[in-house]
Amino acid sequence: MTEHNDPTLNSLSRRSILGGIGAVGIASAGAGLGTSAFFSDEEEFMNNSLQAGTLDLKLDYKATYLGGPGRLDAVEAMGYPNVEEITDDGESTGRYLLAQAPSPADMQEWEDLVQGEAFDFCSPAADEFLVNGDGIPMFTLSDVKPGDSGEVTVSIHICDNPGYLRMMGDITENVENGQTEPEIDAEGEDTDGIGELADAIEVCVWYDEDCDNVFEPTGTGQQNELEVALVSDTSGSITESELAQLKTAGKDFVDNLSVPDEAAAISFATSASLDQELTTNYQAVKDAIDTYDDSGSTNMSAGISTAETELLTGTNATAGASKVMILLSDGSPNSASAATAAANSAKGQGIRVFTIALGSGANEAFLESIATSPDDAFVAPDGADLDTVYAEIAQIVLDGEQKIAEGTMAEVFAQLSEGVLLDGNRQEEGTQPYPGATTQCIGFEWTLPFDVGNEVQTDSVGFDFGFEVEQSRHNETPFGANNTASNGTPAGN
Repeated sequence: MTEHNDPTLNSLSRRSILGGIGAVGIASAGAGLGTSAFFSDEEEFMNNSLQAGTLDLKLDYKATYLGGPGRLDAVEAMGYPNVEEITDDGESTGRYLLAQAPSPADMQEWEDLVQGEAFDFCSPAADEFLVNGDGIPMFTLSDVKPGDSGEVTVSIHICDNPGYLRMMGDITENVENGQTEPEIDAEGEDTDGIGELADAIEVCVWYDEDCDNVFEPTGTGQQNELEVALVSDTSGSITESELAQLKTAGKDFVDNLSVPDEAAAISFATSASLDQELTTNYQAVKDAIDTYDDSGSTNMSAGISTAETELLTGTNATAGASKVMILLSDGSPNSASAATAAANSAKGQGIRVFTIALGSGANEAFLESIATSPDDAFVAPDGADLDTVYAEIAQIVLDGEQKIAEGTMAEVFAQLSEGVLLDGNRQEEGTQPYPGATTQCIGFEWTLPFDVGNEVQTDSVGFDFGFEVEQSRHNETPFGANNTASNGTPAGN
């Protein structure tokens, strides 16, 4: 793990640069008959200062191991005294939660923590819980068998300044450790001392958009087209700047769509309004969003119900299309029970409901409760965060989660050894830096296939992987010119 605090990577804060020219306007002149009076004046720009900005990379994670039911004692014996078996309605799943930092009570709480705003990962107080380059191992498993797998989700926090992010890794050990008779029978003559485990283990690395330890490549799973309703709170509590940013982010989301996908615009305050019915005329949707003004109360249930009706029975609604509702609010509904009933009705009809809690006054817990799942509830601390949130939802809805690298462990780490530049905005062409004060989860899964058999008996493999950040301002070739981008294009293109 690599953490950068090198002052040469820091960028100056524009807010701290003030003009300073010492004393100006000093003047004198004679006046009066037979006198020598002098007039003077002095003006100064005082207390000028320049301060370097910060660029800090912080990491936390959770790791799981799928070794089959009934192996809790065996996993504990491998050096995980606090291992916890993950159950489903009380039934064993054979998956074990090995470790996580920070360490809330369960996996869902960890996901909520890293995606929410309740915990400031960039604060000095967070260092007590985070990895921060300590080099701790994610896995120290000593009894891996064919059919086993493991996964780690790393939550990456880029603090303060925007930066390019890359992932790195190396295989540090790949040894035979002697050979059993079954292994000799499976391999024949093999005297080089090099193990086969790195070539047998299959690895997948991906952008884990919802931080849930699961690779979800298909988005909403749409077979034909996507129909999405943007449902926006335009009540009087929305500030002028938030409203402007809401419009910009909503229109940017629409720009990600392509025919035959359809979009509709719905706003709600004291009542709800279908501002644009479902259409592939994306400019019409953006024009409708541009008309929004702020006034009135928060009749959320009316907004949800209007969107449900449009998605299911609107003039252009299509049976069998994937139905998605994106609900944004900066407060609490007039009636929580009515809004809950409306959301339950929509979800019962197969509509996937995403929610966005805007600002510190939003009822985050309530909005999470009406989303299709906690993973579909997002938080935007202020209007400036809406672009990022809508981009994350677009990634999930339109494309699903994208792979960074895939292959055998030997193949994947050959790529990582050169450094793989990660894309800070998968919705834009080329490889983009990450905004400052942002979080990105990366999933890393390994699987030892069942059909490997005896040939890997006693073999062991060791590996390191980590992340590095470098400021994006004044940096046209991040990490040098020879990086490979995770989207397959040369770095910086």
